[in-house]
Amino acid sequence: MRTVVHVMRHGEVHNPTGVLYGRLPDFHLSELGRDMAQTVADHLAVRDVTHVVASSLDRAQETATPIAAAHDLAIHTDDRVIEAGNYFEGRTFGVGDGSLRHPEHWPKLVNPFRPSWGEPYQEIAARMVAAVADARAAARGHEAVVVSHQLPVWTLRNRLEGRRLWHDPRKRQCALASLTTLSFLGDELESITYSEPAGALLAHAARKAGA
Repeated sequence: MRTVVHVMRHGEVHNPTGVLYGRLPDFHLSELGRDMAQTVADHLAVRDVTHVVASSLDRAQETATPIAAAHDLAIHTDDRVIEAGNYFEGRTFGVGDGSLRHPEHWPKLVNPFRPSWGEPYQEIAARMVAAVADARAAARGHEAVVVSHQLPVWTLRNRLEGRRLWHDPRKRQCALASLTTLSFLGDELESITYSEPAGALLAHAARKAGA
């Protein structure tokens, strides 16, 4: 019996001030983000999706909404797939006008392996693995979609592929509205694939911004 779990990163967020919004409320999808969510919903409409999960954060719920609607399903809220906790939440992060200008923040950067500025990678991995296991059980023999956030999705993939959990954030393969798809045969993980159904929208927006 094959079960598929699509672990999705939410769409683009409206964030004009450029803060690290983390787990803060009232950060909603931008117009592009809503288009991304609908594009992925259209992409998955022909799939045998029987279970949809999202974190409680607005951007995750809004990304999951068209996917659930396409299959006439409710959204199951599971904060085991929520964004990672981060000390710099609500602040801009950088050397110029960001938090790194202020020495009082520097001790939070001393240990990138844990990391010292936020939720430990081991804890993120454990909660994501557990949430995916429950989503797989709920959709056994069918498909599930789990809408989460970049760092949790990438940490999950590193754990499942047997890689170290600490990493260079610039090298994550987890674009906005991307799918990290886990295929299980029985209870055994058979394959991990990555796709960007809304990639053309993101590329078009980038070209437009650079024009």
